[in-house]
Parts: sequence; C-alpha cells; structure tokens
Amino acid sequence: MDAYEYSELLKTLSIKINNIKNIVKPDLLEKRLEEIEQMQQEASFWDDAANAGKVSQEKTKTERILATYNNAADALADANEYFELSKAENDEETLEILYQEADNLQKNIQSLEVQMMLSGPHDGSNAIVSIHPGAGGTESQDWASMLYRMYLRWAERHGFSVEVLDYQSGDEAGIKDASFIIKGENAYGYLKVENGIHRLVRISPFDSNAKRHTSFSSVMVSPEIDDDIDIDIEDKDIRVDTYRASGAGGQHVNKTESAIRITPIPTGIVVQCQNDRSQHKNRAAAMKMLVSRLYEYEMAKKQAAIDGVEKSEIGWGHQIRSYVLAPYQQIKDTRSNQAFSNVEAILDGDIDKILEGVLIAQAR
Repeated sequence: MDAYEYSELLKTLSIKINNIKNIVKPDLLEKRLEEIEQMQQEASFWDDAANAGKVSQEKTKTERILATYNNAADALADANEYFELSKAENDEETLEILYQEADNLQKNIQSLEVQMMLSGPHDGSNAIVSIHPGAGGTESQDWASMLYRMYLRWAERHGFSVEVLDYQSGDEAGIKDASFIIKGENAYGYLKVENGIHRLVRISPFDSNAKRHTSFSSVMVSPEIDDDIDIDIEDKDIRVDTYRASGAGGQHVNKTESAIRITPIPTGIVVQCQNDRSQHKNRAAAMKMLVSRLYEYEMAKKQAAIDGVEKSEIGWGHQIRSYVLAPYQQIKDTRSNQAFSNVEAILDGDIDKILEGVLIAQAR
C-alpha cells in the first residue's frame, strides 16, 4: 500500500463512519444512558423485575454500541491525524506502521457496520436452529452432523450457551434431525442468513470405491420469541403426536411415549422435541419452537406480499452455499458471491466472515 491508496481508504472509511453516525446517533444514545441511570437510582424501579431486566438489557446493548462506535471513530480520526503529520514531516516509519494497521482499521469499521445492520425487531434474540439431512442416507446424515458441530463451535467461540431441544442420531453415522437454541446477544441476527440448503461435495468416507458424492442438508433458523408477544394457537388448528424417543436416555425414555411432534394444520410446519424424559417439558419446548416458527412464517408472508413474490417461493428450498472438499477445497456463498479456502477453520465454527459478508451483501 502507498500513500495514495491509504488516502483513498481513509476517504472511504470516513464516508462509512459518517453514514453510521447518522444511524447510531451517539448524542441520543448518551442521553438515553443518562435517563436509564436515573431510572435505576429510583428505589421503585426494581419493584418490577421484568421491566428492570429489559431496561438493563437495553443499557448493556446501548453501552456496547456506543463504545464500539466511539472506538472506531476515534481510531479513524487518529489515523487521519497521524497520516497528515507523517506526510508533512516525511516520516516513512510512521507511514509504514499506518499501512500495516490499515486492515485492522477497516475490519473495525466493517464490524461496526454489520452491528448496525442487526436492527431488526428480533435480531438481538436467541436463535432456534433446526438441521435436517436431505435424501442420501448416511452420507447426508453425516453432513447434517458436520453442520451441527459447526454451529455449536461458532456458539462456543462467542461464549454463547446451547440448549438442545431435539437430537436424533443416524442409523450408522450422523444425525436424522437436530433442533437447538443458541443463546447470546444477536445470535438470531447473525444466524438468520443460514436459512437455506447447504450443499457438500466430497469423497465419501462411506463409499468403498472412494467416489465423489454431493449431499444436501437444510438449515432453518428462527428467533426465540418473548412470552409477551401474543400468537394465538388454537387446539383445533394443531395436531399433536406422541411417540417413543429414539435417542439415548435410559429405560424410561425408551418405554414411554415422551417425545412430542406438533403440526399446525394450516401451514404444515412440523416441530418436535424428545430431549427430556418428561412429555410435558417436551411439549413446552415444542410449543416454544412452534411459536417462533409461526411468527417467522407470518413475517415471511408479509415480506413476500410487499416484494410481489408468490407464496410458493417463500421458504428455504434453495441452495445458499456450497462446501467443496474435493477435488479442490472451497466454500462459496451464492448471495455474497464470496469464496473461502480456509475450509477446516470454517467447519470448525469460524464463520463470522461468511455471515458478515452475506449481511452486507443483502443490505446493499
């Protein structure tokens, strides 16, 4: 990088930070923080535990956004100042340091840009993730388990917790079905771009002839909906089936029909849970999934009507990403058109760059 390229980069980043400032409105955030702090000093504030919890969460999120913005804006201002001084004094050593730190400066502002995109009504919510293997038996079931591990490792990297709702092992390897909640700030905001069909191309370890196989698995992500959002589900509109859990869990699980499957008849959406020995707990978990899925289903219908898309096109029946492990190694997302060669790291949960690339592409 030379002085001209660095100067152009600073101009681009300055435009971005000004656009972000118009969205963030740091002065209003600081004013809101002052209001919250005054509220928290009042003794009556803590009498309503539910409201106090929500306000405290708002404070934490506001503080994080403001700190991230200020850090990025200050770093850019410092870079501009040092660059002008170094040019005026012909300080080649400082210029070289600035050029070396250009990538980090760009990444910080891009990270802030992505955070600003997570402004949807439920982007800050926990994410309910379901993975279903496509046709192909053991090969597809193994691919589904690879995706399952990838998301669990992503959650671990971010310090998020995971609650398994349903897990059905494959007959020989992999999984037949898995549903789980990833709990953490903006979990849904990031993972919502994972909705769709994921395609794997590799030399199958289950093929004695070492032939290349193509496998598919579907991933569905929905926000965990708060209890204060009212979604009316009448008993006459759902079908509830009980069955024996197929996974591990001891004699009690295998001998009683504790597993629950719920199907809302008008939509055909299916949710199921067999993770607990208690049928009541499994039903409660399945209803939580159902409420989230129905909410997202209705939001998708409304958006489709606005966009002029036919109802049949709603959903995730399309390929969003290809993971090619043979004859070469590359992961490519069809929406951002970005390709990545660090295949092992991505399958180990290092998917932030992929997620951010799609969020930015969709915002444009």
